[in-house]
Amino acid sequence: MKKRIAFALCMILMVLMLGACGTDPTTVDYNGKSYSDLQSEMDTNAGMVQSLAQLFKENKLTADTLPDDVKDQLTSSYGVTEAQIEAAAKWQDTLDEFGKMKKIEDDTFKVTKSGKTLTTDMTIKFAKKDVNFEVVYDYYSMDITGISVDPIYTLGEKMEKAGLNTVISMAVVFAVLILISLLISCFKIFPYLEKKKAAKAAGQAPQQEETPAAAPAPAPVAAQTDDTELIAVIAAAIAASTGTSTSDFVVRSINRR
Repeated sequence: MKKRIAFALCMILMVLMLGACGTDPTTVDYNGKSYSDLQSEMDTNAGMVQSLAQLFKENKLTADTLPDDVKDQLTSSYGVTEAQIEAAAKWQDTLDEFGKMKKIEDDTFKVTKSGKTLTTDMTIKFAKKDVNFEVVYDYYSMDITGISVDPIYTLGEKMEKAGLNTVISMAVVFAVLILISLLISCFKIFPYLEKKKAAKAAGQAPQQEETPAAAPAPAPVAAQTDDTELIAVIAAAIAASTGTSTSDFVVRSINRR
């Protein structure tokens, strides 16, 4: 048990000693530039960005609408960089959202090196929000590759913003799903409409009346002649000429076909 406690104390002591041996950033040479040089450049960049933002506001300009001749003059006469012009637009947006700048907190200045990139940061207080002003260098050439002006949000604000983004994203997804469902349901209406259209077209077509079949012509009825009187006359004439009696005669009907 005592060995474990001693081992733990030794580890804590080593950690403290390693922390005490950390390099003071104010004494480091950053590829030819000192800590104070970088801090001075940070103040210069902040002042230039602020002046450009004021220029844009007074002339109702933006980084996109800035004339090329004015940009060339700023670059050649005042040493303004493209990164500063772009940062001026962000600075103006920050002024519109968080009010007037109050002060630059020089004690928050820090230098961070990561691989090929060197970054300097400091906090600037605005009326409604603290803003992080950041300058990014290419470590090998020490040329400025970017300047950013970003509001500093608390953990609660970040969580609130993340929750709002989640709700908006879910609402968009549900809206799209509902729209797709409505479109799919509309597919069932198309066959009904086509059927209704076909029935309407069939109803408008002229209906042909059926001609009644002609009644069959009645078969000719053979005229039946009553030959009784004619037979009696002929029989009487024969009997007178032959001197015989009419009772001896036999009359037969003959049908002619």
